[in-house]
Amino acid sequence: MKVVVSKDKCIGCGACQAINPDVFELGDDGFAHAIKNEVEDDNEDVKDAADSCPTGAIETE
Repeated sequence: MKVVVSKDKCIGCGACQAINPDVFELGDDGFAHAIKNEVEDDNEDVKDAADSCPTGAIETE
């Protein structure tokens, strides 16, 4: 599964990093970045992070 964080939607709340720090981090700009762009299709933590994002900035394909 491909993981993308929309820079236009991210507000830098850090929920994704708290749920899955192996895939997401807050950058120097204060916004979330996917440090792994490809994860296993059944990665529940990534799905939980996407569902928990208050602005819907995390997209998975």
